[in-house]
Amino acid sequence: MSEAGRIRRALWILVILSLIVRVAVAAFTELGNDEVYYWTYAKFPDWSHFDHPPMVGWVIQLFTLNLTFSSEFFLRLPSIVLGTLDILLIYLIGKNIKNRLTGLYAAFLFTASFYGSILSSTFILPDTPQVFFWLLTLLLLTESLPDRNLLLRSRRILILAGITTGFALLSKYHSAFLITGTFLYMLFFNRKWFRTTEAWIGFLVALLMFLPVVLWNYHNHFISFTFQEHRIGEAHHGIRWDYFLTEVGGQVFYNNPINFLIILLSLLALFTGRKYLSKEPLRLLLLISLPLALVFPVVALFSRTLPHWTGPAYLGLILVASAWLEETMKKPGRIRLLPWPAGLAAGLALVFVLTAFVQIRTGWIPFRKLGWDDPTTQLYGWKQLGEKFRNLAAARQMDENMDTSSPIITFRWFPAAQYDYYVAAPEKRKVYALGPLERIHKYYWIDKARGNIPEGTNAYYIALSDDFRSAPDLFGSMFRHISGPDTLRIYRGKELVREAYVYRLLELKKEISFDRVTDFVEPSPAKVRYWRSQIFTHPEWYRLCVQKAREQHRDLDDILWEEAAWAAVDSVNR
Repeated sequence: MSEAGRIRRALWILVILSLIVRVAVAAFTELGNDEVYYWTYAKFPDWSHFDHPPMVGWVIQLFTLNLTFSSEFFLRLPSIVLGTLDILLIYLIGKNIKNRLTGLYAAFLFTASFYGSILSSTFILPDTPQVFFWLLTLLLLTESLPDRNLLLRSRRILILAGITTGFALLSKYHSAFLITGTFLYMLFFNRKWFRTTEAWIGFLVALLMFLPVVLWNYHNHFISFTFQEHRIGEAHHGIRWDYFLTEVGGQVFYNNPINFLIILLSLLALFTGRKYLSKEPLRLLLLISLPLALVFPVVALFSRTLPHWTGPAYLGLILVASAWLEETMKKPGRIRLLPWPAGLAAGLALVFVLTAFVQIRTGWIPFRKLGWDDPTTQLYGWKQLGEKFRNLAAARQMDENMDTSSPIITFRWFPAAQYDYYVAAPEKRKVYALGPLERIHKYYWIDKARGNIPEGTNAYYIALSDDFRSAPDLFGSMFRHISGPDTLRIYRGKELVREAYVYRLLELKKEISFDRVTDFVEPSPAKVRYWRSQIFTHPEWYRLCVQKAREQHRDLDDILWEEAAWAAVDSVNR
């Protein structure tokens, strides 16, 4: 068999094995908090949403035939399909910038990346379409921009790159780094592109495709941009080394520690003058990738960030690392289809994924007995909760006039979305999230779509043991009487995962209208800061915050701000 044939065979073996593993995880794992929240993007489509642009909702609608098929597998089908195409795309880019073997190594490293193979290619997140369109854009840019002669074919491809960039922008906001990287490449290395009509058409097309998001935000007071600004703009006094280490550690983990080391060694080789990749594609990949990879660690010195935000940056860096690996592993007269560093990275990824999958299903590692938080419980028990709640609700139908018209009311977007999908949807029951916009997110618009809650309504409230809020504290002033709770216990084997406390909220005193935010006033940042300072003056309150941060494996500053926001809302709405 020829060298090209052997490489193609290895590539397809990789694609098929990756597909089998990802299909198993997608089909037999319940949806996480974020995933089920993006299901609401498809259920209530719009030109944009509170947290993200609309693309993830659109691809869910497309692959589920507008939610005709809505099981976990079908909701994740876009990730399975696009993730498979991602492997082929990164192979083609590697082939473009150097040779087939570089493309094969890039496919191995991408598959070994937890961000590449799990976060964007198995779970359904905005990263799913973003990574696909990011890679498609890189393929088109590497085919067009290095052309020093600016041939007609290259100019036309650049227009296509503008279209795919537009789709990437409709997936996640920081796809703008594709535009800045392209602009910087033209500015520093080939200014002749600025004299072509096609280059400006490409830029214009990308921006025009993003226009619906801008218009939606214009009609909604630019709430998405202010929200994202708040997420990274809540600076703290002094340098936060804990945030910085979390960001860097997260980048290392999400991209696979071995991948990260290979990337680091390839960049060090560049600084020592090693030439293993043509300068034109190298410049382009680095100008698109490095700014994104570096900006969030800098921001993390002062504000909290999420490590997966830099995920797309590592797509270009994987390609650079693959070119270095191909050069380093080259042997006269023979090729290595799977060099040992890539094999080690792939083996680590496979062991981690299989271990996590079995843990989610069985809980075989006793994290809680060891005193540690078990993050896999977030992906387990929601179906069981739905079944047990429906049995309880059926038994309560004759009591206190509770039936399927009685909605479920909660206080925040992420229990709301889980209740919506697993508990309420089978009975066509409505779920409302009541609270300030920062807490309920898209449910501000969902509540409006579902209509006002009439006076006299009876409702359910489900409180979880691992995220407990008392019904009387939340809704005691709104209903004439609160009954319960009934306790539903969620087990994984013999392990108690969580308890759900089901309250019955009886006779709503006053109609809740969602025409305007009147019943739930957004507290000002000054008021939240005031209540945050009050927490420090109450030792028992502060101790409970520390305990909650430890139990939920969350940052203490986030818990303090959340508790202060609760207190501020209560003080405003009381």
